[in-house]
Amino acid sequence: MKSVIQSAKRLIVKVGSSLVTNDGKGLDTAAIAKWAAQIAQLRRLGKEVVLVSSGAIAEGMQRLGFEKRPTEIHELQACAAVGQMGLAHIYETSFRPHDVRTAQVLLTHADLADRERYLNARSTLFTLLRLGVVPIINENDTVVTDEIKFGDNDTLGALVANLIEADALVILTDQKGLYTADPRKYPDAQFVHEAKAGDSALEAMAGGAGTGIGRGGMLTKILAAKRAATSGAHTVIAWGREEDALLRLASGEAIGTQLTAQTAQLTARKQWMADHLQTAGKVVLDLGAVQKLTSEGKSLLPIGVVEIGGEFGRGDVITCVDPQGRAVARGISNYSSSDARRIMRRPSAEILSILGFVEEPELIHRDNLVLL
Repeated sequence: MKSVIQSAKRLIVKVGSSLVTNDGKGLDTAAIAKWAAQIAQLRRLGKEVVLVSSGAIAEGMQRLGFEKRPTEIHELQACAAVGQMGLAHIYETSFRPHDVRTAQVLLTHADLADRERYLNARSTLFTLLRLGVVPIINENDTVVTDEIKFGDNDTLGALVANLIEADALVILTDQKGLYTADPRKYPDAQFVHEAKAGDSALEAMAGGAGTGIGRGGMLTKILAAKRAATSGAHTVIAWGREEDALLRLASGEAIGTQLTAQTAQLTARKQWMADHLQTAGKVVLDLGAVQKLTSEGKSLLPIGVVEIGGEFGRGDVITCVDPQGRAVARGISNYSSSDARRIMRRPSAEILSILGFVEEPELIHRDNLVLL
């Protein structure tokens, strides 16, 4: 078996609370420095990396003197607010010696459930990566409620993998990987080196949370791998204290448990758009725009649109039709119908002067568009 991380160009690396905070004793600066050094090296190898880090609540608990995890939501939010300060600072100082800039991004489930906020988060992350920044993502525990919790940062890592079409998700945890049963209870449990993400048998193998610090356990990692696989991302579950784990994975070495996706990248997302029966509106294209979409695989620019039909918002799925009214594509609009009417037939360079802002130079980016 060869690690899928070797060929991956865009990675999500998720580290859990027990690793980040040394099982609740406080932020493990030495471990975080090692991960930062490895991620900096991955970037030099040409890989884009987004780091999803737990630890804010655990760090806040330590700073505020809690001996066990609070159950009151407001106490948890207070711990997150205090702990996030230390978490952001330690990552910034750990990456600085490698001349790598970092950015803090806090998300809730609502940010990814709402199509406009989904597009905003996606565009921001892509911009940060283009600028050479490593985004440090955590759930926004300071404002989260029971209704909008991700539930654990394993799920968050999978959702971010879906969001930015990552090639792979690496979950660094306090266990070596997946066993056929809990090795702490069953000494004869066999290690699982490789399996298919989404295999129902994996869920039966997974035990509970490994520590009292984090919210997740092996089951949440198995379910995260299943979710990540829906957009074609592979998952590797590995021990976070394995020496140079990320670099060894990038060299092709098989470490931990590798769960491979069976869906081609982007297939599921584009299938969702193709099957979107209720589109919010439509745009009529000129022949030149039809040619660029169907034959050249280009994005749809406002200058190629001759008419807007219906009322839709940024993030809605709309239908693209040719001058005869035949549907040629569907895609996620970067602009509302009212803004699209103002910029249609105009070059992208004029969007700022017309609207006073620029969401994107395209009305529909080719990654958010599927031909019919």
